[in-house]
Amino acid sequence: MHEQPFALPNLVEAANVAARLVVAAVLGGALGWERERVGKAAGLRTHMLVALGSALLILASRHAGMSASDLGRVVQGIATGIGFVGAGAILKSPEEHQVHGVTTAASVWLTAAVGMAVGTGALWLPVLGVVLALVILTLLRGLERHS
Repeated sequence: MHEQPFALPNLVEAANVAARLVVAAVLGGALGWERERVGKAAGLRTHMLVALGSALLILASRHAGMSASDLGRVVQGIATGIGFVGAGAILKSPEEHQVHGVTTAASVWLTAAVGMAVGTGALWLPVLGVVLALVILTLLRGLERHS
């Protein structure tokens, strides 16, 4: 839909966009809460902002009337760009010869995917993705410790 600059949407459209942005922030918050609960640097607010930003970029692109191929490039840009945010969570400890933060970086990347999926409107996909991610982050943590 090509609209006039600064044109306000009708109430239904505005409510739909607002609901998607809230859902993106809440789903991102669920992942961020888990990361914060275990003391990771990228926690609740970071994950909420990543999901919200990703959803907003998709919604703004769709609102501008981008074609599917143009929207695909937006998705590629978000998926690539978020890697820089995730890279900031990864630390190498020279004394221990270990790398820390890779799981948090992966959760930030997944959170961007969740936001993008919410932006496209397929709400069951990001909800399922977050549920599976929380299972992986919580239940499988115990398996890692006992290996």
